[in-house]
Formats: sequence, structure tokens, C-alpha cells
Amino acid sequence: MPKIGMRDLRRAQLIDATLQTIDQSGLSGTTLATVAQRANISTGIVSHYFGGKDGLLEATMRHVLRDLWEATMRRRLAAKPEPRARLRAIVAANFDVSQVNTPVMKTWLAFWAESMHQPTLRRLQRVNTRRLYSNLCAEFEKALPRAASRRAATGLAAMIDGLWLRGATTGEPFDTKAALRLANDYIDLLLDARAKARTRKSA
Repeated sequence: MPKIGMRDLRRAQLIDATLQTIDQSGLSGTTLATVAQRANISTGIVSHYFGGKDGLLEATMRHVLRDLWEATMRRRLAAKPEPRARLRAIVAANFDVSQVNTPVMKTWLAFWAESMHQPTLRRLQRVNTRRLYSNLCAEFEKALPRAASRRAATGLAAMIDGLWLRGATTGEPFDTKAALRLANDYIDLLLDARAKARTRKSA
């Protein structure tokens, strides 16, 4: 009988091997055999746990998305209970080291491309998009009218994705400080404009 916890350990080992294989060989060079070789186990075991390459990529992306969710929750809980700080925490989570290291960035890029063809991956992408939008809306709505908060959330989500994509495709180490500075400036611009408008109305 397998040892207690062996399944989770084995899956984690194979997901890590998948990330490393995509980093080194790209998605086209990532097969059950290449992942098994990197993990130093049989191809049959990889097939047993994930079924095939699609299942392997799905499991890997669920792992990456879980890391993103955990980073978001951790940073939001640690932030001051006010919109600006919480919004900055959400931004920081999207540029967390778990999301901007080279293997994960290459896997994200592969995932986005494959999600246009694989329904299961497309659903994962939609869940992630809705989660980010919902989190941003929840914080913007504490400072802006409802319609304005939705526009702000859409704009900030697009900026996060754009900054991440640009950084991921440079071939250089990700400049987290620059990305945070630009995204946080956008938050400040929106919230400060609202604060000034309120001041004018009350004057």
C-alpha cells in the first residue's frame, strides 16, 4: 500500500517537474515522458496521476492559481483595512515571487495560449479573471461610485495583466518594483481624483 501522503508528495514533485520542463523545453517539448525523466520516475506513474498532457498542464495551473490566491489572501489580510492599502496588496500579490519567477511565467504564457483551445483551461482562466475583477471591485466600491468602481477595476486588471505580460516577455528578470510603482500610481490617480472631487463639493 502507498504511504499516507505519498500521493500529494508525488503530485507536487510532478508539478514541479512540469514547471521546470516548460521552462527548459517549452510546452511543445513537455510530454509525460520528459516530465517523468526529470522527476526520475516512470511515465506510467505520471499517466496514473494526470491521465495525459492536458491533465498535467491543468493540475500545474491549478497549483499556480492556488499560489496566487494564497498570496492575495495573505497580503490583503496584512494590509491596513482601507481601500488604497488593500488594492495595493492585490497588485503586489499578482507580482509576488510565486508569479514572476521564470518557470511560472513561461507556464502562464503556455496556459494562456492553450486556454484558447482547451475548454477546461479556458474555464480556469475565466475563474481567475473574474476573481481578480471581483477583488478589485470590492475595494474600489468602498471609495468610488458603483459604475466608476467597475471601470477602475477593469482598468487596473488590464494594467496588471499588461505589466505582467510585458515583463514576462522581455527575457530579463522581472522588474517588480517598476510594475508596482506604475500600478500603484494608477490607484493613487483614481482615488486622489475622487477625494479632490469630494472636497470641491463640500467647499
